[in-house]
Amino acid sequence: AGQNLDELRGSETGVFMGQFMHDFEQLQLDSNAHDLITSHSSTGSSMTLTANRVSYSFDFKGPSLTLDTACSSSLVALDLACKSLLNKDCDMALAGGVNLLLRPELTMSICKASMLSPDGLCKSFDASANGYVRSEGVACVVVKRLADARKDGDHILAVIKSSGSNQDGQTSGITVPNGLSQQKLLKKTLSAAGLSGADIDYAEAHGTGTAVGDPIEVNALGKVLGQSKGRDKNEPCLIGSVKSNIGHTEPTAG
Repeated sequence: AGQNLDELRGSETGVFMGQFMHDFEQLQLDSNAHDLITSHSSTGSSMTLTANRVSYSFDFKGPSLTLDTACSSSLVALDLACKSLLNKDCDMALAGGVNLLLRPELTMSICKASMLSPDGLCKSFDASANGYVRSEGVACVVVKRLADARKDGDHILAVIKSSGSNQDGQTSGITVPNGLSQQKLLKKTLSAAGLSGADIDYAEAHGTGTAVGDPIEVNALGKVLGQSKGRDKNEPCLIGSVKSNIGHTEPTAG
């Protein structure tokens, strides 16, 4: 991001990280590894420290938190980072997520729930879609208020017009999304940005390659973006999902 770390020491920089896997912590605290526990085990593997260690290492004084909202963790982290900037709780924020696959137990449990693709292929939006593929990843973005970024001469890669989050509420199952909730959030977030569905040319979808979630999401996107008043039928809104290329990085997916 071209930031001078020495100048940032002691600054009101926030850190917002998404995480919901605990493989490394479980390895450290496994019942068969009691003799490996040291004075650093509690602070070395705790989810609490995922964001706090970054703040500690670089001497950032802004808000610092690790959050778990499952697969939306990094996106919700970004949403909170934006709101923290707008609230002036911080002057710059790091937002991201991290996922490491070090133990088999959770993969086994997700297999039992029939969520993973038995052939190891993520086929987003395909009729043959049969589940998602777990993968590892770490990603982080640096976010500032636009006026500050311009004033500081930063290299601006993108502008976030608005962000938001909500919940499905009750559906046919706790892992089943709610298309109406998705539509409501899309409309609310577009309105906050001063945009309509017709203004959107591309939507990066969750697109995990599941037979239940993908159709619900695509229909919600279609109703709000594809069928939006004012959209030229010759200029459709394209959708895609990078998961078909790299798999599902879970808390890092956003």
